[in-house]
Amino acid sequence: MGGHSSESDISLKSGEVVYQYLDRSKFNGYRILITKEKWVCLDENEEEHPVDRNNFSVPQPSGTLHFDCVFNAIHGSPGEDGLLQAYFELVGIPQTSCDHYQSALTFNKRDLLSVLGHYGIKSATSYYLNWGDAVDEQAIIAKVGLPCFVKANKAGSSFGISKVYLKEELKPAIENAYKEDDEIIIESFLDGTEVSVGVITYRGETKVLPITEIVSENDFFDYEAKYKGKSREITPAKLSAQQERKVSEVAKRAYDILKMKGYSRSEFIFVGDEPYMLEMNTTPGLTIESILPEQAKVAGIGLAELFESAIVEALR
Repeated sequence: MGGHSSESDISLKSGEVVYQYLDRSKFNGYRILITKEKWVCLDENEEEHPVDRNNFSVPQPSGTLHFDCVFNAIHGSPGEDGLLQAYFELVGIPQTSCDHYQSALTFNKRDLLSVLGHYGIKSATSYYLNWGDAVDEQAIIAKVGLPCFVKANKAGSSFGISKVYLKEELKPAIENAYKEDDEIIIESFLDGTEVSVGVITYRGETKVLPITEIVSENDFFDYEAKYKGKSREITPAKLSAQQERKVSEVAKRAYDILKMKGYSRSEFIFVGDEPYMLEMNTTPGLTIESILPEQAKVAGIGLAELFESAIVEALR
């Protein structure tokens, strides 16, 4: 838990929930805090024991602690962008999220939507910018229109995102997005119902969880709406049978096309009955308030079982 990004605080909460709910009759759980400054194992007294990064072990007076499996609860870098996945593959330790390529691809919104577009999965019209590019406001508006969304390409939890109504709001929004990433995606505004679809590997099969409808009190589903109670998350979502079928099929298809493993949570907006994909999260929030645990609960899967299933699949 932890990580290098703006999502580290949320990751710490997710990690604590996993640690709290793991079935102690089956698992010996340990909390590993990873930051830019240190990798440490926290004991029950919150004392820190350094992790040996050569083989991801923890030297202790009573003997070196080796792990059978890693439960990945790091949102953002390095747990959701492929870095830790590649590391654990190299040191030979199973981990609960998808493999390093899938993680890096899905963390990059531009690349993800480009790949899935070839399979007929729809997304908003978009415009790309990299740090140092000239900002041609007229060209941006001509392509995506107003209002539009300016987003950091590789960031989660709605960090670095702005909804832009006027031409003069574009540059401040772009500067805000560059605080999170040196790549930006600017997308056309899609006016419709927003939903979140959890897809997991469960008992060896791809399982679509009950769908969540997002109703934000703010102008869109920003950080405040997500984590400070400024939204309603309705599970199961109030969708027509056709909408539910379509978005479930698209979310499962995307998961299978990408050869995903572990948890995923994909965000869509309906335009009429057509779901348009916004992004896919491969290490979604696991706090008590988070969407994926709520979806699992509605599906009759408790937290202990949800977390156990991820470990069992990783060890498989």
